[in-house]
Amino acid sequence: MDQDAPGHVEFVHRSWPADPEQLVMIRRELSSWLAPLALTENEVADVVLAVDEAAANAVRHAYGPDESGAVELTLWTEPGTLSIEVVDHGSWRPPAGESEQGGHGIPLMNRMSESVLIHFDGRGSRVLLRHRIPQAEVSVSRPPELRVAEPDGSGTAGSARHRLPDESTP
Repeated sequence: MDQDAPGHVEFVHRSWPADPEQLVMIRRELSSWLAPLALTENEVADVVLAVDEAAANAVRHAYGPDESGAVELTLWTEPGTLSIEVVDHGSWRPPAGESEQGGHGIPLMNRMSESVLIHFDGRGSRVLLRHRIPQAEVSVSRPPELRVAEPDGSGTAGSARHRLPDESTP
């Protein structure tokens, strides 16, 4: 994990046994992964709750009672966005011995996240949760050699503007 860049986590991946007792460990580790990001306590709580629901669904629904399995989390950031993917390698089944009172996990994930994408096939289920995050403020000092003179219509140089080398010329 890139801890040197505030507001940024390049990539983190971890796998846990698909066991209800592991959910507390997943929540704790996820919270530590979120620490470098400039999130409020409420935003962290929303992210952790959404991921916990996705992981709990994998634990409860992906594997049979005599089947061992894993829950994988992958976390990364892009400018302004936090993405977390929760993956299992089982196949959905109703939990044994539970009543039909469940079914609130996906709506809860939708309320806690900016977007929720769910894909399942013969290889398992993937839940992608995306959250907005504040972009780290970067102060860019542009040296004078990056100034570009622009014509002002008279064929002479008008006002100069600063540009980064990767900006396209208007």
